[in-house]
Amino acid sequence: MSDEAAAAQKLVLIVDDDESIVDLMEHMVRREGFRTERATDGKEALSKAQALKPDLILLDFLLPGMDGHAVVRALRESGNGGIPIVAVTGQHLAPDRREALRQEPAVKDFLEKPLRTAILVQAVRKALGAKSGT
Repeated sequence: MSDEAAAAQKLVLIVDDDESIVDLMEHMVRREGFRTERATDGKEALSKAQALKPDLILLDFLLPGMDGHAVVRALRESGNGGIPIVAVTGQHLAPDRREALRQEPAVKDFLEKPLRTAILVQAVRKALGAKSGT
């Protein structure tokens, strides 16, 4: 299977309450050949993760209602804790929260907004085990 075909098989669930950020991340990820699905809050993310079994979740950690930590915990408790997660946040996390995040086996990387295309793409590819530059 070619790298392009392999990428087209991978589904990335993008979770953020800011539609413009979702649009931006979706554009970056699709440009690399990956399929995408969107969610705007933690409950929707859990529902879609359960139904779709994405290959990766790009997860904003500062969601209204159910924050990213709660989503990661709920994924683990529902048997979906093996889905790799790239955590994204627009605010500086306190050192203890950042360390707690690093202890989560599913969390493969941590990105701060504003996102840079090259860094996001590299994090997605690394988390999916994909080669660079398809």
